[in-house]
Amino acid sequence: MKTITTTDALAAFCDQARAAPYVTIDTEFLRERSYYAKLCLIQMALPGPDGPEGGAAVLVDPLADGLSLDPFFRLLREESTVKVLHAARQDIEIFHIDGKTLPRPLFDTQLAAMVCGFGEQVGYETLVRKIAKGNLDKTSRFTDWSQRPLSEAQKKYALADVTHLRVIYEELSRQIAASGRQGWLEEELAVLADPETYVVRPSEAWRRVKTRTNSGRFLAIVRELARFREGYAQSRDIPRNRVFKDEALLELASTRPESLEQLGRSRLLLREARRGELAEGILRAIKAGQETDDLPQADSPRQNLQVNPALADLLRVLLKAKAEEAGVAQKLVANSADLDAIAAGERDLPALKGWRHEVFGADALRLCEGRIALSAQGSSVRIIPLED
Repeated sequence: MKTITTTDALAAFCDQARAAPYVTIDTEFLRERSYYAKLCLIQMALPGPDGPEGGAAVLVDPLADGLSLDPFFRLLREESTVKVLHAARQDIEIFHIDGKTLPRPLFDTQLAAMVCGFGEQVGYETLVRKIAKGNLDKTSRFTDWSQRPLSEAQKKYALADVTHLRVIYEELSRQIAASGRQGWLEEELAVLADPETYVVRPSEAWRRVKTRTNSGRFLAIVRELARFREGYAQSRDIPRNRVFKDEALLELASTRPESLEQLGRSRLLLREARRGELAEGILRAIKAGQETDDLPQADSPRQNLQVNPALADLLRVLLKAKAEEAGVAQKLVANSADLDAIAAGERDLPALKGWRHEVFGADALRLCEGRIALSAQGSSVRIIPLED
């Protein structure tokens, strides 16, 4: 098992990869103690069996002294070589933040497997078993990848994440080409290829906080506290929950302390957050939320939709039937909230556009308009056109 620890060795392998039709890639990283992921290992493999005359599989040690990842980031931009990853979002986020680079062209085997009917959010281990006919040793999955030296078991586990991926990629590519669903996959990959996917704006951080009230004033304070917390965590590269947890944020938005003394009475706030710069920032955020005239609305407008429950249930039946007919995961087409929204009259939804319109959306709209009916026929569902 070759481990690359110098820039020259990395450049040589990347030159070899640029001549290949594809390269499989995976990473190991840590994020428990930081806001941004700490890249600890890169795994790559080229087509063919491992060995001098076949493909090559290597480990790259980003923690090695003097190693520059510039050759790797240049490889990610090489248009002639497909970059193959599984469940690529977190890996790509690292590449975008550390190298200001997004891989192109890109192939995500998890998305491809969903398009090919392998189920929802299918795991790598499942694809290894079903397609590559192999097994994974999971004992090293939760080890500390920042520690050196890496054990042989860790190296073996890490390399398996890219060697089996070659077989999986080639089979899924074949299936997608045969089914004519390349356009479907490209629609899904476009999200991963968009830099906006990896931008976390402090001003929007409040939308991830789950609240039980729609009060504009309360949400304004939540927004300002979440904005402060996100910016503080980003600037110091610490997890946002190390600043203060959501439970403490909601408590503060409810009690609205105005002084350090009042802040000190919080039941849920960590001791470190009750003094100094952090405490002052919390008090400023609460004050800003109380004084603003810009009151946000809850990011859940669908809660107030007038949903026809019978129609929503019929849409669920239709989705199941159409997804099974197309051999594609249901949740890749639409989720429960989408179906409720359609039943309530919303039409600006991904489920009604692109390839989803072809698979499900067109019939969903016909069902809503009373132009088709559904009938059970054995274990299947039959679509019956209705006369005007």
